[in-house]
Amino acid sequence: MNILFVMKHRGNAGNTHAVADYMRVAPQFGHRVAIFGRALPWLPEINFSDQVREFDKVVYLFESEIYRLSPVHETTLIGGIARKDRMILDMDGMYNPVICLDGYDRNHDTEEERAQWLEHYHALADHVHKPTIAPPAGPREVPLTFYGYDPALETDPTTAPEKIYDILHVGHNWWRGRDIEKVLLPVVAKNRSKIGRVRFIGLWWDKPPTEPGSGNPLAFAFDSDAFKRLDIETQDSVMYDEVVQTMSMAKINIFTQRPVLHHLRHLTLKYFEIFYADTIPLLVLDADHAADVYGPAARELVLSAGRADEKIMDALARPEHYREVVQEVRRYLARHHGYEQRMGELATALKS
Repeated sequence: MNILFVMKHRGNAGNTHAVADYMRVAPQFGHRVAIFGRALPWLPEINFSDQVREFDKVVYLFESEIYRLSPVHETTLIGGIARKDRMILDMDGMYNPVICLDGYDRNHDTEEERAQWLEHYHALADHVHKPTIAPPAGPREVPLTFYGYDPALETDPTTAPEKIYDILHVGHNWWRGRDIEKVLLPVVAKNRSKIGRVRFIGLWWDKPPTEPGSGNPLAFAFDSDAFKRLDIETQDSVMYDEVVQTMSMAKINIFTQRPVLHHLRHLTLKYFEIFYADTIPLLVLDADHAADVYGPAARELVLSAGRADEKIMDALARPEHYREVVQEVRRYLARHHGYEQRMGELATALKS
């Protein structure tokens, strides 16, 4: 099976790393995976192709914006790949009814905006696959976990980089501000003299984007002055192949997920990526949801607003204990979320 992904290929965001993992395991099963487009010099290890007729399946991977190809390329794809051989992956819940959580995060601003998405989706394929562990919400929806875990990518502690941070957060400020202000900042404020360097790596933590069409301003809302008061460092994003090594530079990494995706029980790449790193992941997730994804041991890694202080300081004081918990989670991930299993699930979904 030759599978062509149509997606926005960003090296410092999105799902490039996940598709790269499929490229790596696909040959074991006689498959070939590529991303539609011309080769990019800053992504030399990624397979690209614009030779549509060399592929028999196409997967449209959509995030929070409709990724539109040129009319010529779109016509070529639709004309070259039959409708039954086209799949849509709805990563950010854009196919769902309009959701707004506490007047904050939302998948659509208006019903009219959602209607545009539905029109686009229905023009391309008959079903919409979603990376969720929740049951389907409608007859056209099909759960497909998509993201996976490969133990071979775990960082060897003996070759891991030096720990220069106590706490690290790798990810953009895209509907993350409230969780950070509610869960993490009070802990740092209370214990600043006991906590070493803290750094946030990603876009928009120091200031929101200024270019037109960047999205809802609430997505970037954050008290950046609090970082200055608490001596929290910021840094621009890193490329996808540097994420795991970067996270390994910290004793603790904070995992956050945008609220609407947590509400929908969507999985993301970072769920698995963070456990490749030589670090202690602390999870800003509902405990039951964490256990459903990672197994029961993950409950000890959950960072809730009421007990964040106790958990962070305990993890810094007892790293070996938490490393044992991380190892238990890794074993669970290897058993239940291996990329070989994911490749089989993707191939089965494409065949059906």
